[in-house]
Amino acid sequence: MTEQLLEVPQGQFMLRRLPERPRELLQAWDAADEYLLAHVAAAKPADNASILVVNDTFGALAVALSRYQLQAWSDSFLSQQATRLNLQANQLPIEQVTLVNSLAMPAAPFDWVLIKAPKTLALLEYQLLQLRPYLSANTQIVVAGMVKALSSSVWTLLARLIGTTSTSLAKKKARLIFAQLDSNLITPANPYPICYTLENTAYRIANHANVFSRDSLDIGTRFFLQHLPASNLPLDVIDLGCGNGVVGLMAAVSNPAAAVHFVDESFMAVASAQENFHAAFADTRQATFVVGDGLTGFTSASADLILCNPPFHQHNTVGDQLAQSMFRESLRVLRNGGELWVVGNRHLDYHANLKRLFKNCTLVASNAKFVVLKARLIRQ
Repeated sequence: MTEQLLEVPQGQFMLRRLPERPRELLQAWDAADEYLLAHVAAAKPADNASILVVNDTFGALAVALSRYQLQAWSDSFLSQQATRLNLQANQLPIEQVTLVNSLAMPAAPFDWVLIKAPKTLALLEYQLLQLRPYLSANTQIVVAGMVKALSSSVWTLLARLIGTTSTSLAKKKARLIFAQLDSNLITPANPYPICYTLENTAYRIANHANVFSRDSLDIGTRFFLQHLPASNLPLDVIDLGCGNGVVGLMAAVSNPAAAVHFVDESFMAVASAQENFHAAFADTRQATFVVGDGLTGFTSASADLILCNPPFHQHNTVGDQLAQSMFRESLRVLRNGGELWVVGNRHLDYHANLKRLFKNCTLVASNAKFVVLKARLIRQ
């Protein structure tokens, strides 16, 4: 466990990231968190202020502001779990912060709404549309982010859905955007979830706002679907990092006797997968749906086949830490003779990583951009 010290006007706090890695070099906060906390401290909210924190990455905002009536609204299971762990690490009661998942609605009214700009603009749009009816002219609305992540689309969206915006000066490559509610703006209908028909099938695919490639099938998944394994055996199949569940859904088609398990750390992803699987099969197929930290909640030696299209970023940080964690957990969860199938960009070093862990790795298929790999667990 690697903890690091955050020093802000609210105090000093030991924080850590999830998933845990030995000798972690990345912080559990960024300069935008520091800037936002400094702004709140200077404004001196009332002791009983109702504060909503949106998209807190690893709980830095929630921990620092836990003395207020605070709710933390997030689509990330890892964010919620990190918030709990970081509250405990700083001897703060977990119940002091109310954690709300992205598909539930925080309890209004709000004196302050503090938003970390998410990587996905659609998620911000969904959140603003959900919050809009519960905001007042007195609500302090602040969006924080690193300058490189704050595109002009963020300003445009705030102006369209909330009202007039103004900005702070950049500090340590971070910026704050202040939005003032315009009650005369007409709020459009919330367009999420978005649906499309899965190509070459009759399946309708629903995608909540934070689901990857929510408007159409992404090219990596399309390639993976062309090479999924097929069997008539009663297998336990896991769609790891399931997103909208298309891979698991089509694996269920190719493996008619299989029980399929969908897992993702995004509440919206798992909700999408559940809606799509039930729309396709109703109650005729067995499936489970888990919002969690990869495979940590799965029993050892409980799966025959794991299918994975790993994410190569966590929030705005690009890297393979999530993929590596998924591969290591797959080694634990597979039964003897079970297989992990992975699709990824050719330039990613998944082949070497899988061979190091499993002592074998086979190239199933490749094209100009992607590879499909499989590794088999062979216990001596």
